Amino acid sequence: MKTNYELRSSSHPADAKNYDTTRLRKEHLIENLFVKNEVNMVYTMYDRLVIGGAMPVGEKLSPEAIDPLKAPHFLHRREIGIYNVGKGTGKVVIGGQTFELNYKEALYLGAGDREVVFESVDANHPAKFYFCSAVAHKTFPDRKVTKADAVKIESGALETANHRIINKMLTREVIETCQLQMGMTELKPGSVWNTMPAHVHSRRMEAYFYFEVPEEQAVCHFMGEPGETRHIWMKDEQAVISPEWSIHSAAATSSYTFIWGMAGENLDYGDQDFFKITDLK
Repeated sequence: MKTNYELRSSSHPADAKNYDTTRLRKEHLIENLFVKNEVNMVYTMYDRLVIGGAMPVGEKLSPEAIDPLKAPHFLHRREIGIYNVGKGTGKVVIGGQTFELNYKEALYLGAGDREVVFESVDANHPAKFYFCSAVAHKTFPDRKVTKADAVKIESGALETANHRIINKMLTREVIETCQLQMGMTELKPGSVWNTMPAHVHSRRMEAYFYFEVPEEQAVCHFMGEPGETRHIWMKDEQAVISPEWSIHSAAATSSYTFIWGMAGENLDYGDQDFFKITDLK
């Protein structure tokens, strides 16, 4: 097993205005989450969220207590949300309990000194575990959450190319968490825009993970202040860090699915400051 991690600092919006394409991608884009028998993580100073991926193929993998955590276990002072985004069934073993995750199923694990183990049921069809982890001050119960458990919101319309289903899964309407919230938005065929009209929420940062992006297609993620937007072109199974001062929206060359993960001051999903589409620059 191999663990790789990066430590990324936060940036001031006035500084981010001067980033060129290379710098913008270096600071915010996470490209290689899934590598055979590796755990790859980014520890961002935006609310100290850890964003990562693990792809076990004939081996068992664990998110290690990387040096920046200064802790005996990864979950010593953290909670974690996990999605299986691989077509193969996966297992998450923790504290003697095994949770089986099929495609697009999620798992919440509360804080505590326990080892987390990822494994695939079939090495020929491996699971891919995408996860977000936030600092936690209290331990809440572990729980598996499926789309059937989700609070669903149908939003947008085909006429505006943003007809989508928002699956609120690891949110306070479904489970108890300290500050972590995660969900999955699925765009309907013919729709390409997500999270439009755009908004910011200065009480929370966010990470987007894009998948089900067809080969030869791409996603254009928009970020930045409403009057100073920037864009990052992204491929399938890549993630992007969205600061609390930034909008977060995207359009792609096909329909796709994305997982959103948030950490910050509150658990109010509706705490958003919207901007008119015509006011974006």
